Amino acid sequence: MIQAVELCSYPGLDERIVILRAGDEVDAVFVRTERFNVLIDTLGTPHLCRMALDQLEESVEDRPLVVVNSHMDWDHFWGNSAVSGRAPIIAHAAALDRLRDASTQEVLKDKTRQETRFANVELIGPDITFSGSMALNGGDLTLELIHTPGHTPDHIAVWIPELRICLAVDAVETPIPEVWSRSADDLRQIRSSLRRIRDLDAKLVIPAHGRTSSPSAVDENLAYFEALAVRVGGLSESRLADPQLGSTSGFRLEDFVAIPVEMPSDTTAFYRNCHETNLADTVQAHIEKLKSGGHA
Repeated sequence: MIQAVELCSYPGLDERIVILRAGDEVDAVFVRTERFNVLIDTLGTPHLCRMALDQLEESVEDRPLVVVNSHMDWDHFWGNSAVSGRAPIIAHAAALDRLRDASTQEVLKDKTRQETRFANVELIGPDITFSGSMALNGGDLTLELIHTPGHTPDHIAVWIPELRICLAVDAVETPIPEVWSRSADDLRQIRSSLRRIRDLDAKLVIPAHGRTSSPSAVDENLAYFEALAVRVGGLSESRLADPQLGSTSGFRLEDFVAIPVEMPSDTTAFYRNCHETNLADTVQAHIEKLKSGGHA
């Protein structure tokens, strides 16, 4: 169980930006501008969100608060009830489709059965939605909300051009991000989103998982997906159909990225599952390309 929220920073990170770290679970971000404060994501429970805001009390109370939900994954928006009615909540329009999907309620029921800390979670959606992109003009800082699908259909990253900082949330992840579904289109989208973030030429790229601010994480994620495509492209039809492909030498997670020795076993298992999805997507994309008469 997450017991506390820690206020963190990174070398070279502007003092107007604070990382709100809920243990190993997720990082949210607080940005202070001249006109208003912005909270990007509300963490996994209302209690965690209130803990974070309490620690930021002096920074929060002197100007309006605006909340951005990066996407409708539980660890990023289940704290919404802590700010509902107090601040407008902004998300991409596709977030509403996810919120209305029956699977969202099922995830809450499952998580509540596993941990009592989720018992008081109320699923609250955004007040304001947009398509494409949206800009929040804070006077000294601009927060550009950029649709970066692939990890999820509703995912957005935040670009702060004055500081050349990208809050990439889950579009970039160490060691790897996960594609939304076993669909070739989702694979194309996540690679496109990664290229879009890379092309920003950011000074710092800050994901919600992995505790890094290095722009090299974007290049590493792109290299991982490229390596998957190259390796899958050399397979025979029988190997492409192998359901155990991800556990064979040359196609395991550790054959593409380094797994930190200190990474907990459950976290490693999580990323192995992410890799299995990414690999299945890559296989599907390659099969579709072959069927359309394209070259491997």
